[in-house]
Amino acid sequence: MAEPVTVARPYAEAVFKLAAQHNALAAWSDALANIDGVVADQNVQRLISDPNISGQQLEGLVLGVVGDKVSGEARNFVQVLVSNNRLDLMPHIRAHFEALKREQEGVLEAKIISALPIDDAQVKQLVAQLETKYQRKVTAQVETDATLIGGVKIIVGDKVIDATVRGKLDAMTASLTS
Repeated sequence: MAEPVTVARPYAEAVFKLAAQHNALAAWSDALANIDGVVADQNVQRLISDPNISGQQLEGLVLGVVGDKVSGEARNFVQVLVSNNRLDLMPHIRAHFEALKREQEGVLEAKIISALPIDDAQVKQLVAQLETKYQRKVTAQVETDATLIGGVKIIVGDKVIDATVRGKLDAMTASLTS
């Protein structure tokens, strides 16, 4: 059986192509966020996997909740997902769409993981340094992980900048045991 990400990719790429053709990336981003918000609900998740719930009922529920927050094309997209039993792929579809959108806009996504909470000024400073380094606009997602002991780890694409105490201790342990 194929991985959900693999199955979701063609849907995300089709929506991205449609959005790009109509210069509506932001509108589709909002629509996918709204649909994903509904699908992510635990009660809706249970209904998606319930064989006693028809596709029409599921479609009515999702479209009823999103209401007029989405366009007719986005409503059609929900219908396609429901008819193909792919509504559960919505988080993957949205994630891939957003990655394509960032790539189109020339934006890099950085994940900043800190041992302690960092304030907005520190995040802005790190983002500015990353933008200088990569010569592109950077958006940051910030997380806290106390297991790092101290410092910060930054992940941009497949590059990792590890300036954590945990990383230095692991490197020291590796050098001592080899």
